[in-house]
Amino acid sequence: MPGALQRLPGGRRIGRSLLIAGLLLSAACGLQACATAPPMPEAARDGATAEACPPGCGNGNPLRVQPASARGPFPGIGPKHGYPSLAPMLRGITPAVVSVSVMSEVSIEDHPLFHDPELREFLQRFNLVLPDPSEVQKRQSEGAGLIVDGHRGLVLTNAHLTEDARSIMVILADGRGFRARLLGRDARTDIALLRIQPVDVPRVRFGDSGDLEVGDFVIAIGNPFGLGQTVTAGIVSALGRGDIAGEDAGSLIQTDASINPGNSGGPLISLSGEVVGINSALIGPYGGNVGIGFAVPSNRVRKAMQRMVGEY
Repeated sequence: MPGALQRLPGGRRIGRSLLIAGLLLSAACGLQACATAPPMPEAARDGATAEACPPGCGNGNPLRVQPASARGPFPGIGPKHGYPSLAPMLRGITPAVVSVSVMSEVSIEDHPLFHDPELREFLQRFNLVLPDPSEVQKRQSEGAGLIVDGHRGLVLTNAHLTEDARSIMVILADGRGFRARLLGRDARTDIALLRIQPVDVPRVRFGDSGDLEVGDFVIAIGNPFGLGQTVTAGIVSALGRGDIAGEDAGSLIQTDASINPGNSGGPLISLSGEVVGINSALIGPYGGNVGIGFAVPSNRVRKAMQRMVGEY
């Protein structure tokens, strides 16, 4: 529905000559800096220094530590072909992000179209038989999830994705598929916990969503439209969003990182490689992304998991 909350589902002109002069000046300064920069020591080029480990690389974090000379301005961001890249940080996270395929059964009488009196009148006028309301229709839904404990096979996803589930399949980033068992659901938080057989994947870290501020960069990972694992980036657009489109979804993180149907259950990641939210919903016409997506804050997610498994 357009505009509805969908569960996943002037400044001054600068003269041309002045602009060109500014660009030439910037280029000249850049060339001079490159020409006068001192050569990098061999030790700094070839290995990490003995400086203290920055946030996001120790204490069991699976992220690979970059050499001191290779680390960019943010933890977990390293260079690639001379430019900053999120790839070094994502390599330690994406193996733990999965696709979730749910087969459910829905009664035909629950479909809102069959409660429309105009539709029923139209069908009767042309002697068309109404479907038997006792029939059950199979429905397949696609979403995402996050392996929070590979040794125990615990997978986190959205509760709305598992509603009326008859079978659940979890597909890893390397293509392996496992039948999953639903351990528990928390509809209020929109969190569900699944179990698959033990797998060897990096263990992700949860960050403190209470530390988030508007303008912080974040990365969303999911399975949009069933395409497979996809990474998008943006910022935290707003915090504490509630009563969205008339639904009591609780306090949510709003982000402009592209979130589409199929991203439900995937993680929202900070630049330090920590999970700060679980993608849950979007507002957009016809189910598409317009830069307004929502994620359940990680602090609420951890409390929901504590109620289900007594940890986190």
